[in-house]
Amino acid sequence: MISKHKPDKCAVCSASGAASGAIEKRIVGGSSCGTNRQYHVQITSVVGKKECAGSLLNTRWVITASHCGEQQVKVKIGLNNDVSFFKKIKYLFKDKKYEQVIDVKQQFTHKSEEGQSHDIMLIRLNDDVKSPTINLPPVECTRPEMSHQVQIGGLGFKADSGKKAKAPSKLQCSSTDIKECGEDDKPDAKYFSDETTTMCAFKPGVEVCFGDSGSGVEYNNLLYGIILNNPDDKCSGRLVMLDICKYRKWIDETMEKN
Repeated sequence: MISKHKPDKCAVCSASGAASGAIEKRIVGGSSCGTNRQYHVQITSVVGKKECAGSLLNTRWVITASHCGEQQVKVKIGLNNDVSFFKKIKYLFKDKKYEQVIDVKQQFTHKSEEGQSHDIMLIRLNDDVKSPTINLPPVECTRPEMSHQVQIGGLGFKADSGKKAKAPSKLQCSSTDIKECGEDDKPDAKYFSDETTTMCAFKPGVEVCFGDSGSGVEYNNLLYGIILNNPDDKCSGRLVMLDICKYRKWIDETMEKN
């Protein structure tokens, strides 16, 4: 979940004490997305406790970070769709198109000519879905400039001490500002990255937490980035994002070939 802290409230974005054994992922001060970001999808590992997000590009394809997949995953679509509660329950629980289990063979990670993986993945769904999507910028796009504002959103886990963690009922949104990347602002060392593939953002009080990794970064209502932070024990205030402009041709070619 995206966290925007308010000084007059107590906000905790960390793991709870070892004595209780419970996972604490409490977000305070977040703002509901309302009817925005209806393209947002949730990605959960079938085995293990990996929680991520992604963006629906069209009726058959989802884009996310590579570290969110590379194993069998469950993709949930339409979590923030602007429909009645009863209709949402119907298609989320009865129409299996909106909750699909995706095998590794349908997950496509970008690799360099040397075979090194980059932290960007396209997921081909088993079945077409009718749900709102997000458009990509032009093939010859350039990343947002320094200090420009981008929009982020996500779902995180919240639990009281001693209780099972649960996701909030509404997608949370916020905005943050493009900043220079620091020396430590890098994705997982497993994946290739340099100043041409990643960008960073920061705004006081805005953080990404467990479950937000892989979610989309909007700029001018288009998808310009993917959140690469993969926080577990604590939230992250400095965002590291993949620059989608670097991969625009690869995205089109991969969807066309597969």
